[in-house]
Amino acid sequence: MHTRFQDLLHQYKVDVFNVDHDRASVEDVTTECLHITEDVLHQKYHYHFHKLPDADRAEIINMINNYTREAILPPVVEKLVRRQVRLEKRIEALVAMNERLLEILSEPREAAPSST
Repeated sequence: MHTRFQDLLHQYKVDVFNVDHDRASVEDVTTECLHITEDVLHQKYHYHFHKLPDADRAEIINMINNYTREAILPPVVEKLVRRQVRLEKRIEALVAMNERLLEILSEPREAAPSST
């Protein structure tokens, strides 16, 4: 039984390593991250002024908003999404390991050899 648990843990570690380093998995994660990042960045968020600003101030705020959306936000969002997707893949591997573990634990015990 102990050996089977070790095998399960080893398989989980292999699955997690493959998700993080396997070329096909990395490409899948990258594609998924890019789609999610694109969706997040296409959502329009607007700043609402409490008082109507003058034209110069509004132009400066608009420039800052555009710079933030186009230069700063995309790599930050992509990094956050990549981390989230990788954690989701690890959790999926952990759930699969727990399911296999519960299946092993639910199997009927083998009859112990009698020592007569």
